[in-house]
Amino acid sequence: MIKAKNLDKPDEQRDMPKGHMDVVEVGEVTFGRATFEPGWRWSESVKPIAGTDSCEFSHNGYVEKGHMHIRMDNGEEADLGPGDAFVATPGHDAWVVGDEKCVVYDFAGQSAEYAKPKS
Repeated sequence: MIKAKNLDKPDEQRDMPKGHMDVVEVGEVTFGRATFEPGWRWSESVKPIAGTDSCEFSHNGYVEKGHMHIRMDNGEEADLGPGDAFVATPGHDAWVVGDEKCVVYDFAGQSAEYAKPKS
């Protein structure tokens, strides 16, 4: 069996200040493509939606374009750019670095709930 969907025709688009996330469900897996504009920061753009002090999702990601900085709650930090694959565990803030939009693919499976209001 092969299942496929195109992120250019997402099942859902989630808007947030200075960004959005395109989401597709493919079988049991959720894939997300986030586009963050310059000035986007999780603690300003998503925190009001998520209702948590920091991002509580785990991300298995890939940066296609732009640059992002991630700071873990424990103080660990990383700069990410095009071609970087990464894992960020729960408990972090992140923001776009520079004047270019940042496009990140998320293969965490938790994209199904990312940037959705708490119920």
